Amino acid sequence: MTTSAGRKAKGGQSTGGGDHLERNLTNRHIQLISIGGAIGTGLFMGSGKTISLAGPSVLFVYAIIGFFLYFVMRAMGEILLSNLHYKSFADFAADLIGPWAGFFVGWTYWFCWIVTGVADIVAITGYFTFWWPELALWIPALATILLLLVLNLPSVKAFGELEFWFAIIKIVAIAALVLIGTGMVLRGFVAPNGAVAQVSNLWNDGGMFPMGFMGFVAGFQIAVFAFVGIELVGTTAAEAKDPETTLPRAIPIRVMLFYVGALVAIMMVTPWREMVAGQSPFVSMFALAGLGVAASVVNFVVLTSATSSANSGIYSTSRMVYGLAQEGDAPALFGKLSRRHVPVNALLFSCLFLLTSLFLLFSGETVLAAFTLVTTISALLFMFVWTMILVSYMAYRKKHPELHAASKFKMPGGVPMCWAVLAFFAFLIWALTQQADTLEALLVTPLWFAALGVAWAVVRKQPRHLAQYDAFKHELDDPNLPV
Repeated sequence: MTTSAGRKAKGGQSTGGGDHLERNLTNRHIQLISIGGAIGTGLFMGSGKTISLAGPSVLFVYAIIGFFLYFVMRAMGEILLSNLHYKSFADFAADLIGPWAGFFVGWTYWFCWIVTGVADIVAITGYFTFWWPELALWIPALATILLLLVLNLPSVKAFGELEFWFAIIKIVAIAALVLIGTGMVLRGFVAPNGAVAQVSNLWNDGGMFPMGFMGFVAGFQIAVFAFVGIELVGTTAAEAKDPETTLPRAIPIRVMLFYVGALVAIMMVTPWREMVAGQSPFVSMFALAGLGVAASVVNFVVLTSATSSANSGIYSTSRMVYGLAQEGDAPALFGKLSRRHVPVNALLFSCLFLLTSLFLLFSGETVLAAFTLVTTISALLFMFVWTMILVSYMAYRKKHPELHAASKFKMPGGVPMCWAVLAFFAFLIWALTQQADTLEALLVTPLWFAALGVAWAVVRKQPRHLAQYDAFKHELDDPNLPV
């Protein structure tokens, strides 16, 4: 929650000093952040394992997940636009459900992106081994963490510009892959191993569901991680210019089209049984086709994509910790900004926790095993955040029916659709129990919420928390305060 972020002059200009975030993210920044934040390692690396588990039915897996998460985004968008003093979903959870919800959502979202950042660093290490198999694993991991710190120290406008171009690289790469894949199919390209690029590769080896129903279910385990980050636009609300215009445009249903289109192209060119679970299918497609140079280029693209995902995560975690500090839910030290209006202390705090990736890499696990473990934990935590967004929406509909009636960006399906999405999340949790590696992560995750419960029991009674929460409620209820 970021109460002081709301107390600024209109137009996003500073009212003096460095005590608040600035609205310097333009429409093009928000749009590309919303797309780029959701296109990361889950697609570029994790889809290899997903295809090996589910076969061509993975197309339905991604489409189904994208369909249900679209409604989570619409629910978040309607609430954020109902009161522009909300600076993130932790804000509206605290207001609509209770202060405990803001605490749990804020810190869980921070942990979500720390775990995701660790997964990204593990993936980046794997990408480097494509070129330098003998390279010590700690070198690219530590270099990435230092790079993320440097990239986030400048102003938020610099971050937005950087993510804009990172996202452009991802989008161009996926578009090029689809076009090249389509071209290879049209001319009947034959790979060195004799595989022919053809549309029928999608169904000529066991049909669309070659691994049966449980294979289809297994596909959801890794695929859901590919969508983490779609809610990232919700953490940019405090730094977005003209949020009433930019936020509705940022609902990334286009992401689902990118995912499905890319995977269709890959499986038309490369028969799905040729996919290697531990490799990026994007790189493998060109390598199988004998296009070694292109494979290196794609490896560079997926490496930058993972870096972009981790960069977005560090941005969002630093803002979330800053907001928690503003509300007395984190040490006051993390509520201070630099002269460039960047929460440097919160940034350093988050980067420090990324060092756990080094321990994971040296634990003896393979890159894929480590990636599977952390992505499962991350997906579970993100599902909690998405669930709280939906619960907040149902509370919003009950407490503020007049705001819903006046909304120009109503969530389709309303409350019944919220229950449908929650039922889908229950199915996802069941799916995670069906494999030993994902079940292990599922059993470990409750420890995080137990730790949060103990922390909340201490924080809730602190005078600083009580005073800051009262100020937060006052800001929400005062229409005369600038946003």
